[in-house]
Amino acid sequence: MKAVAFLMMLTAGVGMISAQTVLNAADSDPNKMGWMQGFPPPHDKTISAADGSFFTFPALRYSVNHMREFYPTRAVPAAKEKYYTLKTKIDKNIDNITFIPTGETEPMTWAESLEKNYVDGVIILHKGKIVYEKYAGGLTQNGIHAAMSVSKSFTGTLASILIAEGVIDENKLVSEYVPELAQSGFGDATVRQVLDMTTAIQYSEDYNDPNAEVWKFTAAGNPFRPAGYTGPQNYYEYLATVKKIPGQEHGEAFGYRTVNTDVMGWIISRVTGKSITELISEKIWIPMGAKYDGYYQLDPAGIAFAGGGFNLNLRDMAAFGELLRNNGKQGRKQIIPAAAVEDITRGGSLEAFANGDHPELVGWSYRNMWWITNNEHKAYCARGVHGQVIYIDPVAEMVIVRFSSHPQAANKYNDPYSLPAYEAVAEYLMD
Repeated sequence: MKAVAFLMMLTAGVGMISAQTVLNAADSDPNKMGWMQGFPPPHDKTISAADGSFFTFPALRYSVNHMREFYPTRAVPAAKEKYYTLKTKIDKNIDNITFIPTGETEPMTWAESLEKNYVDGVIILHKGKIVYEKYAGGLTQNGIHAAMSVSKSFTGTLASILIAEGVIDENKLVSEYVPELAQSGFGDATVRQVLDMTTAIQYSEDYNDPNAEVWKFTAAGNPFRPAGYTGPQNYYEYLATVKKIPGQEHGEAFGYRTVNTDVMGWIISRVTGKSITELISEKIWIPMGAKYDGYYQLDPAGIAFAGGGFNLNLRDMAAFGELLRNNGKQGRKQIIPAAAVEDITRGGSLEAFANGDHPELVGWSYRNMWWITNNEHKAYCARGVHGQVIYIDPVAEMVIVRFSSHPQAANKYNDPYSLPAYEAVAEYLMD
């Protein structure tokens, strides 16, 4: 049913667009389209979560900036004082930087790539200064946007902090922290295997398969379930039903599955007695001096969607990326333990990743729910469907953060016009 389409798109790395003709970025601008405008809005401009219309293209270009209007949420409180500061020195030449998109022969400019990728907002930091900042569509500088699976990297960062603090032991079994998962496919996996998504679980996120497990997971978290629904009543109840793949062992192959992140969120909350919304606020948002409250989408039991439910401000996300680039420090203040950042950036198993489900990302790895490029600059990133990203290049001293509303969910549709563009900007800034 369409009502679960939105959550399904959030939980996976791929997706579908509607059968209608795909409008370009300018013509699909949500302000131009007129979604939800008027008192009341016209029927043909009213979109809803109940029927799934709010997350079909081009309506999703409105929804990504207004998730709180469609789903129950819980705030991630920002700081009330001592806000971070980011100096600005805009470089107008960045728009004209050129690169060759992957698989193509003709050059493209940075500015053209933004239109190609339906970018709603992008910031480039160089040595801690904003050298580029643009907004489009329905996003403004003080707006809040869905981060999609970038949320996973926030969960992974929380886990890294708690491991560095000795609160969580990465070598312990999941069942030692969450006994309810003892009989599930996660029961004999270690925390490390969950964090690096090398669990051997029976879980498919294939949209084209009506029997894929992703449908059951999203139904468990969907507040608009149909009458007569008898399945798991929340995310955690569903996680307990996941089975292990017969004959396979954990740790052998990378498999990008959102349920790993929600298991990690459960472990974090069980150990600390707090929701991830509280912990991000306490350990990152307030100490960092974030200026805007973020929020998480919730399931019917009030459980925050750890794998894809974070909504936040772009400048706040840039400050978070800069915090990681500086090994957890902001000025003289150590906010995230340096050991936690070092553990993320060391990367995961190259062999497990090569055995996994992303053969197009040659030489990459995955650790603590961050994507490690292993390129010459040792860049690493957080990635979300429809084009969300935090891209950190330590060698170029560069951070790029981006919110988008691409018609296609899968990153494979924007990567050819994104990854080489990031590298071109890094080279320009270094020169």
